[in-house]
Amino acid sequence: MKPALLLAVAFISLTTMARADDRKANKTTATNTKKEVEWISFEEAEKRMQKQPRKVWIDIYTGWCGWCKVLDKKVFANPEVAKYMNEKFYSIKFDAERQDSFVFTGKKWGFMPEYRANGLAVQLMGGQMSYPTSIMMTEGFENPTPIGGYKPVEQMEMFMKYVGDDIYKTVKFEDYMKDFKPAWKEVPEPVTPATVPAGH
Repeated sequence: MKPALLLAVAFISLTTMARADDRKANKTTATNTKKEVEWISFEEAEKRMQKQPRKVWIDIYTGWCGWCKVLDKKVFANPEVAKYMNEKFYSIKFDAERQDSFVFTGKKWGFMPEYRANGLAVQLMGGQMSYPTSIMMTEGFENPTPIGGYKPVEQMEMFMKYVGDDIYKTVKFEDYMKDFKPAWKEVPEPVTPATVPAGH
């Protein structure tokens, strides 16, 4: 992706971060790929990439990040988002603070105490350690582009389709963004009926 795209994404991605609560990674199986995002490991993504190249989406989170939980609940749990991600991306959920070492793209990545994060997270985020951060990559784990902070369904749709539908190859992000019309809607949370006092 061109530097102009990186600047545009960085500009849009400036949001206030909030830190709170625990969050656990959501895991799914191939049997429910139309309803939930199929999160796979880095190792599995590399195996699949060799057989069928695809874009990559990495959700970088931490256990204490409150907005990360909101992103899971309001965006990744959305059926339209999940369906699109399962069709267009290999999706990886990455705890930035994982302590173990692992190999990805031929390099060993370990914990960096000075950042309180894994070295791969540091590299993908350019040392700007704020959560959540989503990373979009083209086929072959190329052109990592960070999207910082919580983004609602409509904005995530814009980013996902720009890369997932290969629009980035022919249209500048600024032009695409002006004409973009969101089709996905955020699913409202169910309303709990108020308790009616007896006798009314």
